[in-house]
Amino acid sequence: MCICVNCEYVDRCITYHAVETQHQVPHLTENPDFEPNEPSINVNIRPKEDFIEMEWDVVGCLSFKRETGKWARLRPGELVPT
Repeated sequence: MCICVNCEYVDRCITYHAVETQHQVPHLTENPDFEPNEPSINVNIRPKEDFIEMEWDVVGCLSFKRETGKWARLRPGELVPT
């Protein structure tokens, strides 16, 4: 699971914006202004019958500042990305 969903900076983060782009989901912001320090991204590649599924998750970041439930508060009623 992406640590960003519980990060204070999720709605301002350039790296999370890139992850949203990879997942082809709506952005929390169109103009992120926060450059995180040393984010680490895991990319899981899963071959399917007629396509390849790719899952992008930020798993580490020196700028991470816990704010539990931040993403859920920004997108009430939506499923939290896993």
